[in-house]
Amino acid sequence: MKFDVLTLFPGMFEAVLGDSIIARAEKAGILDMNFLQIRDFSTNKHRKTDDYPYSGGGGMLMTPQPIYDAYQSVAAGLSYKPHTIYMSPQGAVFNQQKAIELSKKEHIVILCGHYEGVDQRVLDMIVDEEISIGDFVLTGGEIPAMAVIDAVARMLPGVLSGEANYTNESHYSGLLEYPQYTRPEEFMGIGIPEVLLSGHHKNIEEWKRQKAIEVTYRKRPELLDRAELDKKDLQFLAALKERKE
Repeated sequence: MKFDVLTLFPGMFEAVLGDSIIARAEKAGILDMNFLQIRDFSTNKHRKTDDYPYSGGGGMLMTPQPIYDAYQSVAAGLSYKPHTIYMSPQGAVFNQQKAIELSKKEHIVILCGHYEGVDQRVLDMIVDEEISIGDFVLTGGEIPAMAVIDAVARMLPGVLSGEANYTNESHYSGLLEYPQYTRPEEFMGIGIPEVLLSGHHKNIEEWKRQKAIEVTYRKRPELLDRAELDKKDLQFLAALKERKE
């Protein structure tokens, strides 16, 4: 999978994504990440990438020419249009299902805005969708873009040690993740649930499922409306609600 990121701050990506699991995935050839400096494509003699908005008001707006030329340096000559995302507080809020959807793309271009935003004309020309990581505003699209790349990349085969490493995680199935424990068996007088020591795999899986439902009900009950629950799950959930009442 290939990511091309159009940004004014490529060093931010190299510092964060050039380490740990994502870096190993790139070295293994699973990922190809390129961070393009938009300023390098400016035809302005001072390499400016911003100007005053015609609408007035404070702040500066990113100009279309450097962004368009940076994009064309990636897309020109391809037999397809790379899926192009603009990180924007106006976009649809990113979630795990979107990460799964994007992980099926072969080539993604991400545009990171700055200042007061980007000239609308270039957005209309190149962008396929706008994505936000939440209902708040940051100084630029770099941090949101890193979050998207990390979440999408870890869905790719071979990035994590096994599929179970992400299919059991919070949000993947619509539920939050069950509690987890490691050694020592007892810490400050507190043990771990006996079922996890039993070696009885069916009972352990049932415990995990019920705990995931319980944690979701306690922390994010609205997620249960979208979760896939079978008859047994619904019975357990009903019992939880009765206990709370």
